[in-house]
Amino acid sequence: MSVPDAPSNLPPAHYFNEDPEVPSARKRIDVSLPDGSFSIETDTGVFSHGRVDSGTKVLLMEAPALPVTGNVLDLGCGAGPIAMTMARRSPECAVWAVDINERARQLTRDNASSLGLTNVTVATPDEVPDDVMFDVIWSNPPIKVGKQELHDLLNRWLARLSPDGHAVLVVNKNLGSDSLAKWLTELGWKVKRISSRQGFRVLTVKR
Repeated sequence: MSVPDAPSNLPPAHYFNEDPEVPSARKRIDVSLPDGSFSIETDTGVFSHGRVDSGTKVLLMEAPALPVTGNVLDLGCGAGPIAMTMARRSPECAVWAVDINERARQLTRDNASSLGLTNVTVATPDEVPDDVMFDVIWSNPPIKVGKQELHDLLNRWLARLSPDGHAVLVVNKNLGSDSLAKWLTELGWKVKRISSRQGFRVLTVKR
């Protein structure tokens, strides 16, 4: 199964737009995990408004333990549930939260501030210094952005993994998780499926 191309009639407020045009309507939600719960605000025009996306929840439940120190990345942070979890689990890590969506970035800043998480840096893709390498990348990647855009995104950021680093990706099996794993393998990455749960594959990607 191939990764589907993005629909041609996406609304201007879609979550991977840089500046959503839909009016803001923030809604607070709870993120409940075995190692602790916390609340964050979500918003219209940002991925998974009003809820924790099922794929994100699976990633947070299944991802391997983070390192104690180092640079870690939430790629496509949205409102920041992944970044907040990383920051809470490894308070000595430098957590980078990257998104092209300005409303998402502001939400993540606000959520980190409200939770007292001082180890989170929110940035656009181009604001991350070129010399920063990542020990871990966690991502629920935007599959619906389109195959080429998705491939470009992953090529860009997987290249920023440290020599011993790894990425953890969660992808809906009906939206091309297996073909994405095959593509990454063909590029020379070591890909392993560590979980298959609720219709999602959780993949680790290493050099």
